[in-house]
Amino acid sequence: MTGIKDKPEENAIEMMALRSMSRAVYSTDNIGHYGLAFQFYTHFTSPIRRYPDMMVHRLLTKYLNGAKSQDKAYYEENCKYCSEREQLATDAERASIKLKLVEFMQDKIGQVFDGTVSGLTEWGMYVEIEPTKIEGMVSLREFTKDYLVFDEEKYFIVAKASGRKFTLGDKVKVRVLRANMEQKLIDYELIWEE
Repeated sequence: MTGIKDKPEENAIEMMALRSMSRAVYSTDNIGHYGLAFQFYTHFTSPIRRYPDMMVHRLLTKYLNGAKSQDKAYYEENCKYCSEREQLATDAERASIKLKLVEFMQDKIGQVFDGTVSGLTEWGMYVEIEPTKIEGMVSLREFTKDYLVFDEEKYFIVAKASGRKFTLGDKVKVRVLRANMEQKLIDYELIWEE
């Protein structure tokens, strides 16, 4: 990622890379560690923060004290449960943060902000505004000044009449259209600057 250091698209590309990474799943099956190139790998934190860490600590203590191999099925069931609970906790954390962001933006309806294109899809352009870094979406179908189309292969949005292109990291101006508490959505309107 050194080629994008200090460039406008740096934050957007870092976020996309993080979002594309698969979540860790707890398991008794040793699959090594791809990134570290370790054939055998386990991970736990100290001080203990999560129950999976506690399981590893307890197993290590048992084995250091000469215990025989423990019941794999029992630990696999615990791993599955912990993975599910951690995903639920992550989802709840994201939802609560999103709710607070939408609540924060409710009195900003109509205000104009500088922003950076942080994501592109067939239905819209995600923009992160300054200085808060709050992300919202510019809907392509609500844009009336030109016909915007997402080019999935080249990963940009193009305005058909003017030929203007929008890519990750582009600087834009947006107006806050909606901050919907029920749906936890923030909608922006692109300010078209010729």
